[in-house]
Amino acid sequence: MDSTKPGLNIDRLRSHFPSIAGGAAHFDGPGGTQTPDAVADVIRSTLCSPLANRGTRTAAERNADSVVRAAREAVADLLGADVRGVIFGRSMTALTFELARTMAKNWGETDEVVVTRLDHDANIRPWVIAAERAGATLKWADFDPAAGDLLADTFVPLLSERTRIVAVTGASNLIGTRPDLAAIAGLVHDAGGWFYVDGVHLTPHAPVDVAAIGADFYACSPYKFLGPHCGVVAGRPDLLADLHPDKLLPSTEDIPERFELGTLPYELLAGTTAAVDFLAEVLPVPGTRREQLLRSIAVIEKYEDSLRASIEAGLAEFPGVTVYSRAAQRTPTLLVDFAGHDSHQISRFLGDRGVNAPAGSFYAYEASKLLGLGEAGALRIGVAPYNNDEDVSRLFDGLRAYFAGAPSA
Repeated sequence: MDSTKPGLNIDRLRSHFPSIAGGAAHFDGPGGTQTPDAVADVIRSTLCSPLANRGTRTAAERNADSVVRAAREAVADLLGADVRGVIFGRSMTALTFELARTMAKNWGETDEVVVTRLDHDANIRPWVIAAERAGATLKWADFDPAAGDLLADTFVPLLSERTRIVAVTGASNLIGTRPDLAAIAGLVHDAGGWFYVDGVHLTPHAPVDVAAIGADFYACSPYKFLGPHCGVVAGRPDLLADLHPDKLLPSTEDIPERFELGTLPYELLAGTTAAVDFLAEVLPVPGTRREQLLRSIAVIEKYEDSLRASIEAGLAEFPGVTVYSRAAQRTPTLLVDFAGHDSHQISRFLGDRGVNAPAGSFYAYEASKLLGLGEAGALRIGVAPYNNDEDVSRLFDGLRAYFAGAPSA
C-alpha cells in the first residue's frame, strides 16, 4: 500500500476512521462519508455538556450560543462565504424546499425558473413545485449525455429579464460532472437572476470559494464531508434580508436565524465544526483555518484524482464496460455498467465481499433518464480521502471474481 501519494499521509488519515476497522472498502462516499473519531468525540462531549436554548445568562445557554457561532464560522471558512448568511437545517433538501417556497411568494406568471437535468432531485423538485404553484414558467437545461458536460452556453437561450432563479449543481452526484459555475453565474447575473448552487457533491472534493463561483446561495451537507447529518445553505445576507419565510410569531427576524425553524441540533453543529477542523488539519501547515482548508482540500483533490485514474485504467480490462463519467472537469465519482449484467447484482456481489459500491440512480432521476439508464441507474464507484490502493485492488478482485463466475452475456 502506497502511503506517500501526493502530499497526503493516507495511513495517518485512515487511523482516525474507526468504521474502517470493520474491514469494508468504502466506495459509497457520495451517499455519505465515514466519520472520523474527532467528529464523533465532539458530538458526544457536546451532548454531555450543559446545554439549553441560546443565551448569555447560564453556562448551558452560553455553550449553545458558542456552538452555533463556531459552526457558522467554520462553514464560512470552508466555503469562503459570509458568516452572516450561513443557515443550518435538517438537510440540504429541507433547506432548499424552504427557500424555494419563500422565494416563490414573489413569483408570478411572468417569471421564469431554470433547472438542469444534471442535478440531484433536491435541486430540481423544490424549484419545479414552487414554480408550478406560483404559475411561473419552468425551463430545463440539458447536459450532453455523450460527453457528460453541462456547458455554460446551454443557458444562453434559457435566460431573460424574467429569470428569477437558476439552480445548478456544483458537481453531479451521479457522474461527477463539474460545470463551469463562474461562467454560468455571469450569465445569470447579467440577466438579473439569482444563482442557487447545490454544492453537496462538490464540497468534499475540491476547494470552494462561494464569491469566486458567483453563487448567491450555496447548499451543502456536512455528512458528505466527514461530518454529521445536517444541511447548510450559505446565502448572500443582502438577498436573505428580502426573504421572509413562514415562521413562528415569537421567533426572531434576525438573519440567518429567521430561516432556522425551531431549536438547532447543537451536537450536530459542533460535529460540523469538528469535521471542518479535521479537513483543515489533513495537511498540518501554519496559516488561518481558511488557508489550511484550501491547501488541505487541494491535496485531497489530487490524491482522489490519482485513485480515480487508477480505477478508470483498471475498468478498461472488463468486457462491455461503459463509463458514464466523461466530463473534462469532474469529481472522482465513476458511474459504470457492464453490457448484459445487472449493476445491482454486481453491487450485491461486491458488498458480500466487503466492497461497498452501490447501484442506482441516487436521486439524480433526470440525469439517469437522460443517460438511458432509467430509475435503475448503474454501479457508482465514489472515491473519498480515506480510500487507498488496497481498496482499489479489492474492488478489482471483486469484479474479476464476479465475471469469472458470471454467465456470458
